[in-house]
Amino acid sequence: MTPGADQTSGEAGGGGAPDRPPQAATGLKEPEVKRRHILPKALVVGLVAGLIASGFRMTLHFLEHGRIAWIQRLPLLEGFFIAVGIGAVGSGVALWLVRRFAPEAAGSGIPHLKSVVMGEKELHWKRVLPVKFLSGVVGIGAGLTLGREGPTVQMGGATGLMVSTWFRVKQGKGERKALISAGAAAGLAAAFNAPLAGLIFVLEELNGKFTPVVFVASFLAAVTADVVCRVVTRETPVFILQGMQVPTLSALPVAAILGVVAGFAGVAFNRSLLASLNLFERLKRWPPFAVGALAGAVIGVAAWIYPGVSGSGAVLSERALSGEIAVQWMLVLVAARFVLTMVSYGSGAAGGIFAPLLVLGSLGGLAVGAGVHAVVPGLATYPETFAVIGMGALFTATVRAPLTGIVLMTELTGKYDFMLPLLVSCFAAYGVAEALRDRPIYEALRERSAFPSGAPEP
Repeated sequence: MTPGADQTSGEAGGGGAPDRPPQAATGLKEPEVKRRHILPKALVVGLVAGLIASGFRMTLHFLEHGRIAWIQRLPLLEGFFIAVGIGAVGSGVALWLVRRFAPEAAGSGIPHLKSVVMGEKELHWKRVLPVKFLSGVVGIGAGLTLGREGPTVQMGGATGLMVSTWFRVKQGKGERKALISAGAAAGLAAAFNAPLAGLIFVLEELNGKFTPVVFVASFLAAVTADVVCRVVTRETPVFILQGMQVPTLSALPVAAILGVVAGFAGVAFNRSLLASLNLFERLKRWPPFAVGALAGAVIGVAAWIYPGVSGSGAVLSERALSGEIAVQWMLVLVAARFVLTMVSYGSGAAGGIFAPLLVLGSLGGLAVGAGVHAVVPGLATYPETFAVIGMGALFTATVRAPLTGIVLMTELTGKYDFMLPLLVSCFAAYGVAEALRDRPIYEALRERSAFPSGAPEP
């Protein structure tokens, strides 16, 4: 007999006949009993994960804006050495931390967490939490073009396991995996102030199925983490779109075209990301600090040329959404961010791909909108609206989680009236990526981690 739910039901029955179902004494079905027991634990997971994610988010914001301001103030030659030095040292230390203390903290950590939920790998929260936090802060703060959401999702999952040990949840019980999933939802919710997206991501991508216990735990943890993050940081959406016009029905054909373009771009992104990992794999014999310093130096050069192109790219996304970027620079910035993301992620440092995808999607969407506006103004009256649509479409094509992409964009922007063009564009992108038989990126990364040589382990 499992402890917790079933024992509670049996005791409540006062030692009745053994053939009587446990729920007969309480009027609760077994899943309902488990949900009742997991609620306080999920609440604690949301509180702790929200605090950790808020600290991570605020630290990165401080370091990134401070680094950009510092480089911009310096004379040209001095700024070059400072930008390259910060990138090389920060990235070198970040990769050394990962390789030395917690190799599973490399990259976004979402594929590793998915393997944990599937029972393929163990999660060592005592080393993942500090290493992921420190490596992410140092690497992304130094300019690596990676996002905070992957680290917060993995740290959230590790928090779920940590809290399960506090409550002495026995190993092997589904409750542990439910709390890990709840922590992941809380991490994404706190990273973007998007509790519904955190919940849907766990159900759609991390677990791939719906179970009542995971739903309840993830929902409560995500909402709690979002409240904590809003109290600690601010109560507004990540992107504030004041005055942005709502797309009309005439924009739907352009949204579909943008979805097709994003579908091909998403496939190219996935295959290039895997190729960059294979390329850096050849440098495995190099000291970790040297590999990280090499990647960081490349990022530093780019940051010296244009500081906003490095780091999370939040500045670029905001400028794209406000339509402030000149048309002739859009494709240049897309190409630069694409290459820098491949270098950053391929190095193996801690950092996610959500933010890079959103930056690329916003720039690409703005470019498509501006191009159509130049030819047929009536179909794209407001080109900047397609920056929002492009973010959701590229995310969908890459991760292959259309519901998460749509909900994430509505929560990030607070623009729920963008739902229809987002639906059209995201499912067009999904269809193209599926037709090309490309593996969803997190699934491909999980399989690569499990079988680096391409064959199952003996």
